[in-house]
Amino acid sequence: MNAAALPQDGSPTDPKAVAETLTVRVSEIYPSIQGESTHAGRPCVFVRLTGCPLRCQWCDTAYAFTGGSHRTIASVVTEARSFGVGLIEVTGGEPLAQKNAIPLLAALCDTFDEVLLETSGSEPIEGVDPRVARIVDLKAPGSGEVDKNRFENLSDLRAGDELKIVIADRTDYEWARDTIAQYSPTVPVHFSPVHGVLHPKALAEWIIEDRLTARLQLQQHKYVWNPEARGV
Repeated sequence: MNAAALPQDGSPTDPKAVAETLTVRVSEIYPSIQGESTHAGRPCVFVRLTGCPLRCQWCDTAYAFTGGSHRTIASVVTEARSFGVGLIEVTGGEPLAQKNAIPLLAALCDTFDEVLLETSGSEPIEGVDPRVARIVDLKAPGSGEVDKNRFENLSDLRAGDELKIVIADRTDYEWARDTIAQYSPTVPVHFSPVHGVLHPKALAEWIIEDRLTARLQLQQHKYVWNPEARGV
């Protein structure tokens, strides 16, 4: 590596050097159908990073809290490209809990047609490459992690971003409704029932009753495959 490619702290700046030097801890990489957001139903490659500082009561990817393997960004991009799909999402865990998720996202933007990031919103999102569509998952009271929400992120949302709130009961719904009214986000907003806990019909009726502009969101992949299945 050329010394000119290194800043004073010794980290690489050349994109190729970054990809070949920096690592992320990865739980899994796989192709599937995008189950959520306005991209639902589209073929998508998922890169699931390991680790999360939150412990949501209804978390369905607790297996990604630990384990995984350290991979160079270059190897992640190469494997993800091998599936021949133009849409990719980086998820977790909480991807932004790893500092090298930022250069990973930038490297994916250089390779894929569209890059999505799903983040809990407990970490700052302003440093994410502007080419990335950020899907911010606010935590309602039923998650047990409502105090971890970084509401400053809502003012940083831009065109292409989306907002998601997972809802377990009426209390969660009213919190979500009032929060959206308070912050008035201009991006698509999705209300998603906790699978197997809150019936979608109840959530749909609440949304209709209050004439909300929020969208009812179901996790399509859980209806296509076993809700407990991994790698889908």
